[in-house]
Amino acid sequence: MDYKEEFLELYRTYVKRDGADKLLEYLLSPQSDFFTAPASTRFHGSYAGGLVEHSVNVYHCLKDYLSRERVRSVYRMEYTEETVAVAALLHDVCKINCYRPGTRNVKEDGVWRTVDTFEYDDRMPYGHGEKSVYIISGFMRLSREEAFAIRYHMGFSGTEDIRNVGASFEQFPLSFALCTADMEATYFLEGKEK
Repeated sequence: MDYKEEFLELYRTYVKRDGADKLLEYLLSPQSDFFTAPASTRFHGSYAGGLVEHSVNVYHCLKDYLSRERVRSVYRMEYTEETVAVAALLHDVCKINCYRPGTRNVKEDGVWRTVDTFEYDDRMPYGHGEKSVYIISGFMRLSREEAFAIRYHMGFSGTEDIRNVGASFEQFPLSFALCTADMEATYFLEGKEK
């Protein structure tokens, strides 16, 4: 099963709330490049299909984190399958239609050559996590915890006010869990190129 198929299976199995079908219809439409977009320009998932691969990886990392005994018994973090799927699978929908193919020059073995790359070209510059919340909310309602988790999934590595990041982690533990899953997928599972 490829990443698109796995995403669709997870989404259709767990995301059942009103509007979920319309959001999926949008993700699959010609107006969205969600399933073919990279996850970044030069870092993790910087290849066609990197965004959907990253989303599925974050889902698995979040499921694994939340299954830990300490997380369940000491931190008392328990979420529905739907909440886990929504937060993980949709946290980066802000990257839809933001990358376009380009080229750059690199020097390899003393010789310059042109390589394919992606360039960032965001036509709706609404931030990162907040843009994902905005897009999702146009189709379906998020719980407060889901919205904060998606909004602050970049944690302290983003451009957010660090006081707000810390407050989100304290008040909405799913924020911390999603951030952890996102970092794990980014730094341990995904590479710069395939």
